[in-house]
Amino acid sequence: MNIYIDESGSITKKYANRYPYFIIALIHVKDKEKLKRVYKRFVSSRMKRLKELDEGEKMFKNGEFRELKGNSFDSAMKKDFVKYFSRNNYFDIYYIKINNANITDTFCQSTGRAFNYVICKALHYFYSHGYLVDEGCHLQLDERNEGKDTKFFLEQYLNTELLGSGIVHNEFDVKYFDSSLNQFIQIADVFANLLFSHLHTGAYSDEIEYLQKNGYLKFIFQFPLTVNARFFL
Repeated sequence: MNIYIDESGSITKKYANRYPYFIIALIHVKDKEKLKRVYKRFVSSRMKRLKELDEGEKMFKNGEFRELKGNSFDSAMKKDFVKYFSRNNYFDIYYIKINNANITDTFCQSTGRAFNYVICKALHYFYSHGYLVDEGCHLQLDERNEGKDTKFFLEQYLNTELLGSGIVHNEFDVKYFDSSLNQFIQIADVFANLLFSHLHTGAYSDEIEYLQKNGYLKFIFQFPLTVNARFFL
């Protein structure tokens, strides 16, 4: 099983009024080759518009395409992205939604440690409630999500907490990539930004509902945990 992870927003207690949520998207890719072809067709058919949207050379460098970045998309492009990618059931989406108003200053002292902690908590929930199948799991993340002190900790942490406790019976493998070299991490980036933007503007309710009703969006894991950790925005 291959899961690709990226995020949108900031883990912060101090600026929770400005940044109320931190979103992590986990994309379970079920058919890598077919999804890769969808990605290539999307980029090639929308190259002109992507260049127009790019500010600060986030998606292009010296005129050459590098990667998709959700925070460079306008509303129309985000909606177009959802419609284009969500037609063939090549992937599933799992979200982690951190409510910054309800976390502590201590939790925020190491954002890398906090990031790893909520990943572990969410995976524990997904496996123990049957949302993920217990098989070998390969996690691939944007290397910019991790600090030097925590970059090599997540794999050991997951195997200790989930494999060691019997929640799963197969090992985790964790690797970090420059997102410009990993198309599926870029897809996770856009979906993370989609929910992040929706929570701030309410502009993407149709897209979120479509993803849910058509079986793409499997669960939104709330952190800190609510009394009933159920699917809701």
